[in-house]
Amino acid sequence: MSKSRTITILKTGPQALIQDLGRPGHAHLGVPPSGALDQHSLKLANRLVGNEESAAGLELLLGGAELVAHTACTIAVTGPSTRIHVDGRLRDSHQPLDIAPDQHITIGTPATGLRTYVAISGGIEAEEELGSKSTDLLSGIGPEPLRDNDVLSLGTPARPNHADVVPPARTLQTLVIPIRLGPRDDWFDDAGTQLAQGEWTVSDRSNRVGARLRGTKLNRRDGEILSEGMITGAVQVPPDGQPVVFLNDHPTTGGYPVIGVVDHDHLHFLGQARPGTTVRFRPVD
Repeated sequence: MSKSRTITILKTGPQALIQDLGRPGHAHLGVPPSGALDQHSLKLANRLVGNEESAAGLELLLGGAELVAHTACTIAVTGPSTRIHVDGRLRDSHQPLDIAPDQHITIGTPATGLRTYVAISGGIEAEEELGSKSTDLLSGIGPEPLRDNDVLSLGTPARPNHADVVPPARTLQTLVIPIRLGPRDDWFDDAGTQLAQGEWTVSDRSNRVGARLRGTKLNRRDGEILSEGMITGAVQVPPDGQPVVFLNDHPTTGGYPVIGVVDHDHLHFLGQARPGTTVRFRPVD
């Protein structure tokens, strides 16, 4: 591969994935939407480097990645505030950074939150599947998770930067998540009251498939329903009464009752919630 417009991922950290805004609209094929869990942060990173908001970038779990650029480019790192070093020199996240060929970039571990996003001018080139370059960890669609020393091609920069410096996202220790009841809230005794009065923490078993919560047991009817369609944000409750909020790589069907659906605009908070983060639900009409 020519190194004219490429970067090498020297170290991936705990997990590094190629993500764009996903492939919604394919649930009838059994394919979840995938895409960046914190789409706001990916869009922001792309704006900082002059890309279209939909361009593919990197989603890093707890940072820890090291890159070397083989071309002059502009990068931006968003999500929680994160320390960045370029050839050993400390730089800030949430602003465009001009990188010279063969400079070494180290992305630190954020003090709060889970996922940082790296956009590079021109975007990351990868083969599209169903209209997206996103890695889907559940179905295996899209690029493989990145490994140390992978070389990635970059597209052609589209336009000059249109954004300068922006404040980092604020990571909350307690999330209050709006939820709309249904479609199976009739499986629960006074579902709205149970949700409003309960309290949970994010489990360390959470991943891109779902945020698993531990805390107040939701009292539900015994048994299972016939498998039915599930959407992103659906809150499924297995027999143990501990809710699971489906995230971007979720299965498209399931056999546990869905007590409600989380407002889509609040899912990125769950995508950034570390284990131990407190979660409460606020039922809405």
